[in-house]
Amino acid sequence: MLMATPAQWIEGARPRTLPAAISPVLVGTGAAAFLDGFVWWKALLALGVALALQIGVNYANDYSDGIRGTDEHRVGPLRLVGSKVATPRAVKTAAFTCFGVGAALGIVLCATTTWWLLVAGAASLLGAWFYTGGKKPYGYRALGEVSVFLFFGLVAVLGTTYVQAEKLHWTALAGAVSVGSIACALLVANNLRDIPTDSVTGKRTLAVVLGAANSRRLYAALVILAFALAAVSAIATPWALLAFIAVPLAIKSTRVILSDAVGPALIPVLKNTGLTELLYALGLAIGLTIGS
Repeated sequence: MLMATPAQWIEGARPRTLPAAISPVLVGTGAAAFLDGFVWWKALLALGVALALQIGVNYANDYSDGIRGTDEHRVGPLRLVGSKVATPRAVKTAAFTCFGVGAALGIVLCATTTWWLLVAGAASLLGAWFYTGGKKPYGYRALGEVSVFLFFGLVAVLGTTYVQAEKLHWTALAGAVSVGSIACALLVANNLRDIPTDSVTGKRTLAVVLGAANSRRLYAALVILAFALAAVSAIATPWALLAFIAVPLAIKSTRVILSDAVGPALIPVLKNTGLTELLYALGLAIGLTIGS
């Protein structure tokens, strides 16, 4: 019987992707503070929802890609099913356990704000599973970036703002688009690295469709867009420019991407892009809070 160690389960949860869950909550909370609507316990609940869904989708991807054989020759972090250190059933159970935790926390937020948010929550859960799950996963049809932008950009940021302030502002939308853009850049970098194996296994990601050269340009464009929107947010408060503390790290990652690096050479980019998103979100959140 396969039995993964605690360290392997943690690695399988892909901690380096967690900035994609934390960042939108930071920005959404900063936007709520800008509207004088900060509620600390709702911010924590929103963070719990985001982390549970992110870890859940990571396990779900591990399960679905593993049973399809997509991860058998993978370059990158450990995959539990593909590496045969855990059974598909165990990984699937872990995914749905995380989804259940996220759903429970989300219901509390809905009950204390408005029940129509259940629609967004249900869509997020379905999006998380069918990214690589089901008979026709949309992640295999070049729609992964669209999903990331929608759920870890627009839904996460605007939802976090609304559950606290119970209203929205254009700065929240700008923050949602910018965070979503960097999250998409992270996925572009991941899929750029995996083009050779994904092409062979039939996983048709956006990177496979666009090709390496265009994927590299897309990465750079997404990062530039995020910082351009931070500059736009400075119209509301100059403190929004604190997001630019992430510029040096963003430049470092973009240089590697544009240098035609491949395979293992792209692994550090994933870490640095995640840290770029986290620093960006932290700077913007602090700036919006001070600007209030």
